[in-house]
Amino acid sequence: MEEREKSSTGLDENVAGFLCYLFGFITGIVFLVVEKKSSFVRFHAMQSTITFLGLFVISIVIGWIPIIGLLVYPIWILSLIVWLILMVKALQGERYSLPIVGKMAEEKAK
Repeated sequence: MEEREKSSTGLDENVAGFLCYLFGFITGIVFLVVEKKSSFVRFHAMQSTITFLGLFVISIVIGWIPIIGLLVYPIWILSLIVWLILMVKALQGERYSLPIVGKMAEEKAK
């Protein structure tokens, strides 16, 4: 069995990367604060924070607009799909990068 790198949290990098997404931007922020060593974990924490905080804010703003607020439901379905994909990729040890957000996360996670 392959030995995984450890993050500064003591967790394997892939497990810590998975946990960055578990509760969306909340766990992303926690790992941004806690993780000092692993660029893999910091990348996933930043990508989680940007992605899910952005989707949260967009859905709140759209939800306040009559009729257009109905668009919130497809956003949550999309969020669920993206959330699952990102967790699986992180758990597999893959530095999976979303379009636009992934590049931003890469730059800010350094």
